[in-house]
Amino acid sequence: MTAMAHGTVHFQDGEPILPKWWRTVDRWAMSCVLMLFGIGLLLGLAASVPLAERNGFQPFHYVQRQAFFGGLAIVAMVLTSMMSPVVVRRLAVLGFIVSFIALALLPFFGTDFGKGAVRWYSLGFASLQPSEFLKPGFVVAAAWMMAASQEINGPPGKAWSFALCISIVLMLALQPDFGQACLVLFGWGVMYFVSGAPMILLVGMAAMVVIAGTVAYANSEHFARRIDGFLSPEVDPTTQLGYATNAIREGGLFGVGVGEGQVKWSLPDAHTDFIIAVAAEEYGLVLVLCIIALYTGVVVRSLLRLVRERDPFIRLAGTGLACMFGVQAMINMGVAVRLLPAKGMTLPFVSYGGSSVIASGIAVGMLLAFTRTRPQGELSDILGRTRVR
Repeated sequence: MTAMAHGTVHFQDGEPILPKWWRTVDRWAMSCVLMLFGIGLLLGLAASVPLAERNGFQPFHYVQRQAFFGGLAIVAMVLTSMMSPVVVRRLAVLGFIVSFIALALLPFFGTDFGKGAVRWYSLGFASLQPSEFLKPGFVVAAAWMMAASQEINGPPGKAWSFALCISIVLMLALQPDFGQACLVLFGWGVMYFVSGAPMILLVGMAAMVVIAGTVAYANSEHFARRIDGFLSPEVDPTTQLGYATNAIREGGLFGVGVGEGQVKWSLPDAHTDFIIAVAAEEYGLVLVLCIIALYTGVVVRSLLRLVRERDPFIRLAGTGLACMFGVQAMINMGVAVRLLPAKGMTLPFVSYGGSSVIASGIAVGMLLAFTRTRPQGELSDILGRTRVR
């Protein structure tokens, strides 16, 4: 039936898995991710030392932990990228269900580690943040529902995915974690737009976000404090934003020199949310532009491959994962330069964090699996066959 509908496709019978994977995977995007992880370790050598000293650990305690978690993330990324889209979808949906239940149970069994937001489970030797693992699973599950709704007599997948999205956003907002809530809503909105949503609905969604933000500002002291700090014409130099802004300004074009930065001694989150400030101070604008270029490379190359994909599920899931990956990086860097209110969001593969880096590895592995070269998955096959006829 496939040959009748799409023409004959020639496969290399008996081709081993590794050579086939290496031939079809986006090696440039994967290389960008590996370079981002390398930069993260480099910055961790500087940013995490003050924290290790304050907590009574060896100077490179957190760097060693990041290398361990990063190694797990790279393995997860490679293994996931070797899977077929069907296998990725099944595992992603299963992972989403587990993460959704874990997120729902956070108010009862979670902890805030003194940060005012219950986002983690304490495992003793490490902590686990369910929302990080929930995001890629939700994108794949929502894409599956939306793709199913496009079939003849298909289920109302768009409505189901929207209801699921709202339930997740509400749970995240109650933690409170407005940054992750916005990211989940953005990922759903991108997929909904790509699936052919009317513009009037997207405008309505934007209006709902504004209304929800107004309600949150009036009822959440945590949210209001961050918005007030962002809108204030003057930056308090003793706040995290003040330290980060000053570090970026001091770094200039080429930085103050390796290990010479001072912001890491003042910022409690220098190794996580504000690691881009450490990069800007010690290595200057040059390294920051390199980091931006690497993120841009992953997103743009993925979207260019997905443009040629004719399977609606793969196109929607891949677009959602790529855009969410890029926007998370943009939000993290935007907060550091005060273009956005503080969100408490990590820089994928660069910031310290076990949950963040492993979840990012799984998400990018899914993206690489969806963007692998498939002869039956490109519109050019149909066009080429039409010209031959």
